[in-house]
Parts: sequence; structure tokens; C-alpha cells
Amino acid sequence: MSTVNLISTLSCPYCGHRKTETMPTDACQWFYECEQCHEVLRPQPGDCCVFCSYGSVPCPPIQAGNGSHCGSR
Repeated sequence: MSTVNLISTLSCPYCGHRKTETMPTDACQWFYECEQCHEVLRPQPGDCCVFCSYGSVPCPPIQAGNGSHCGSR
């Protein structure tokens, strides 16, 4: 079994700003405000959270193979 990485670098598609964040393990993160341009990022169609859309590492449930998205039951 592989280890789940909780650190991901989010890249803003509007201004290119990058910020390393710790991903939550108990909830999806559907919104993220870029600290540089203040645009609110939302998941792209088909993605479950901002980390899957804009992060360097997908969210913990995707990494662990627990369903097709972080909201899977």
C-alpha cells in the first residue's frame, strides 16, 4: 500500500501564482482563493476538488484509490 501525500502545490490558472498547501483528509475543498489575484478557484468539470484540478498532487481519496472522487461513499 502506498503512502498518501498530503502536500500539494496549487497553481492559479489566472495569474500563475503557486502556493503549497496541506490538503484536508476529512472533506473536499471546492473553493480556494488565490492569495495573489484573489480569484476564487473551483474544480474543473469532472474533478472533485481544487487539488485535483490545480494541484501538483491529487486529493487523498484519489491517491488512495477510494472511489472516483473525494465525495465517494
